[in-house]
Amino acid sequence: MNADSMHTLTERTRERSVTACVFVVAAAVSLCLSAVMTAACARKDSVSPYADKGEVRRNPARSQELQLAALRVIDTDPKEAEWLLKESLAEDLFNGPAHNNLGVLYLKAEPPRLYEAANEFEWAAKLLPGQPDPRHNRALVLELAGQINEAYASYESALEVAPQYMPAIQARASLALRLGHESESVRQLLNEISIRGTSEPWRQWAKKQLVQH
Repeated sequence: MNADSMHTLTERTRERSVTACVFVVAAAVSLCLSAVMTAACARKDSVSPYADKGEVRRNPARSQELQLAALRVIDTDPKEAEWLLKESLAEDLFNGPAHNNLGVLYLKAEPPRLYEAANEFEWAAKLLPGQPDPRHNRALVLELAGQINEAYASYESALEVAPQYMPAIQARASLALRLGHESESVRQLLNEISIRGTSEPWRQWAKKQLVQH
């Protein structure tokens, strides 16, 4: 997926900055309580709320049209964007980017709709196995839900798919330091962030951590 096919939305959640990625074209954090989330993530045959009871219909062209319409209003009219994305998924349940983008809307809600967001990111991760964004976004949900070790593993999963994916590198390094993981591998991540972090604050943060650790 090239840089022109997606844009990045930055949200401040709790005491840190996180990045949830929205897919612009053909592509794009689980739970209320930890027990609920674990069950939702483990259920591989879960049924999407957008699936018909009978045969699932597919109209990819119409689904994509609705998704693009949602992206045009996702920053200005979240309710309209949510409706459009749900309509998109009604037209094609297997539209991975629409699942991811709907999850981002749920994550950005006040308060965040973590269970619903996680469900969408699970679907997106299955439908877009080669893309790091749904895995990264799922890690954000896990972190917000207090499942820190699971979040760390999900960031690592995103980097297994795309080792140079900077949002996950930044999030993993930040979480590793908060978990007390001070290793050479963490320093390597900090070095990368200090050079090509997604923003100047991230680059300055990495340089400060390298001095302190």
